[in-house]
Amino acid sequence: MSSHPHSPAETSSTSAQQPLVPSLSVLDLLPVRTGQTTAQAMTSTLELVGAADRLGFTRYWFAEHHNMPAIAASSPPVMIAAATARTERIRLGSGGVMLPNHAPLIVAEQFAALEALAPGRIDLGIGRAPGSDPVITALLRSSGPTADVEQFPQHVREVIALMSPEGATAQIPGRGGARETYTVHATPAAVGSPDVWLLGSSDYSASLAAVLGLPYVFAYHFAGPNLERVLSLYRDNYEPSERFPEPRTFLTVNTVVAPTQAEAEERALPHLRQMARLRTPAPQRPQETVEEALATPLDGVAEQALDAMRPRWVIAEPHRAAETLTQLARTHGVDEVMLVPVAGSYESEPLDSTPGRLQTLELLARALRQEMAPTAT
Repeated sequence: MSSHPHSPAETSSTSAQQPLVPSLSVLDLLPVRTGQTTAQAMTSTLELVGAADRLGFTRYWFAEHHNMPAIAASSPPVMIAAATARTERIRLGSGGVMLPNHAPLIVAEQFAALEALAPGRIDLGIGRAPGSDPVITALLRSSGPTADVEQFPQHVREVIALMSPEGATAQIPGRGGARETYTVHATPAAVGSPDVWLLGSSDYSASLAAVLGLPYVFAYHFAGPNLERVLSLYRDNYEPSERFPEPRTFLTVNTVVAPTQAEAEERALPHLRQMARLRTPAPQRPQETVEEALATPLDGVAEQALDAMRPRWVIAEPHRAAETLTQLARTHGVDEVMLVPVAGSYESEPLDSTPGRLQTLELLARALRQEMAPTAT
């Protein structure tokens, strides 16, 4: 076991950098480690948002998960609103809002308000999964028919219409039982509306995105075997829309970058073990420190799960990581790669900062720019 070897790479600047090639973005689960409070985890995430903005990343999304001791990402709109005050150019969004957990009008109102706060910078990524265990799912979906998963396609259409400047129409019973038509707006005077993306890893989400003419995100960070087939299904069946005349895709990938391969492997271990435990009946807990992960062996089932996940992750020193992500984008023809920066922390690192995750973004941005720099003749 090594001691805490590095502080974040000193590559940030106060001014915005040019966009990265390939186009890179960030998906944040708001990890919470041993001894860390929710407030400290959020403080560290907002530091990371500011760095991504300065370093030239394209967008920064927040996930939705519930009742998980290692993840504080339960309310994407709240984190997006906080991030608008810390950034200037980067797009901000959800990865994603789990729509069956919410009434479409509420989602539309939240994201219409965010669009007004940061015009032209808001993404609404939508998913169909619950984002939690059955008990929490039951609590979230206790509101009746608005929580019907079977209505997911219609609810997506409703959210899009409600956020638009034109609004949506609704029919409700009027006097005498006759149905009357009303116009409903998510916000009184919208100028524009957020970009809507569908998220998933299955034929269902890809097919729906194709039919609706929406961009599509493949959740490669937790599902990999179906990637090529699902992307082909989406592209082959895509129906152009006014906003998106061509199919657009990107994929998410768990990423840890450090000055050395040895440090990257150590920093990857806490999240690898956390994900492996999700496949077992073991109780969940805050994310381990690197030292805790190195000191405690997993059982056989969890170890097998870890070994199965490991090949889809990018765990490397900067130039190798840059090459791997660039090749991943080329191989699958995606427009963008969204990193899930999952580097763990050493016990000596401050609780209100996330040096390993910050280092991942900074080192990767530097490596990509060095590869883009013209060769001296």
